[in-house]
Order: sequence, then C-alpha cells, then structure tokens
Amino acid sequence: MPAIKRFDHIGITVADLDAVTAFFVGLGLEVDGRMFVEGEFLDTVTGIPDSRTEIVGLRAPGGGTWIELSSFVRPDHQPGSPTAMANELGLRNVSFEVDDLRATVDQLSSDGYGLVGGVGQYENAWLMAYVRGPEGIIVSLAERIG
Repeated sequence: MPAIKRFDHIGITVADLDAVTAFFVGLGLEVDGRMFVEGEFLDTVTGIPDSRTEIVGLRAPGGGTWIELSSFVRPDHQPGSPTAMANELGLRNVSFEVDDLRATVDQLSSDGYGLVGGVGQYENAWLMAYVRGPEGIIVSLAERIG
C-alpha cells in the first residue's frame, strides 16, 4: 500500500548558506523563509544530539515543491561518506526547466559557474546541460524544444 501523498521538498546541507541561497535566487527561485531550528525535534529527526541548523526555504515562482537549504551551526558539517548523517554536504543534482537554456547557461557562466560537460539535445524534445554551482552542487537545466 503506497504511503506517499505528494513530493514535498529536497533538503541540501551546505557550508555557506548565503552563497548557495544567492545562487538559487539568481536562477529565479524565491526565498520563502529563513529560520534557526534546534532542540528535541531536530535532535530526534537527525539523530545528532545538541544540533542547531539555519534553514532557508526556496520556491519556484507560483509555489510547488521547494528546496530546503540547511547549514549546521553545530555540529560542523562533515565531508561526504557512504554513511552520511543530515549535516553532511551532499546532493549533486537538482533539476529545473527553463525558458532559454543557452541564455541561462551564459548568465551562470558570467557569474563564475561553468558547465560540467556541454549542452546536449535529446531527440527533438529537450536541450539539457549540467552546471556546477557553489559547493559542487550540480544543477540540471532543461529547455523543452519540441
């Protein structure tokens, strides 16, 4: 019996919350709130005692699924490992549909963010490119062309 009702959000743990927030706002997402979370709830959910995190919520214009950026105040974030806890930096691909892929890629390039590979075309339906953003986060950008 399926238990999922809807897709809610993606959580990304980052070291520099302001820089990553600015990157996603530059792509067109809107800040939907910023706050600190700590206490029994966070300790229980993450399994990390005495933790504290600052969170920024980001949404696409018009709402829908959102991105939660989280930067741990305590304990410090950890580099990647196969047994990751919630304060480990991670998530390598977030995907967005855009109106003009090449203009978006050009703008990101002028901001210092480069392509991982190149711009690819899937049949006559999509153009797609991976851009490496701050902290190594890969953003997949796609434009419907057919």
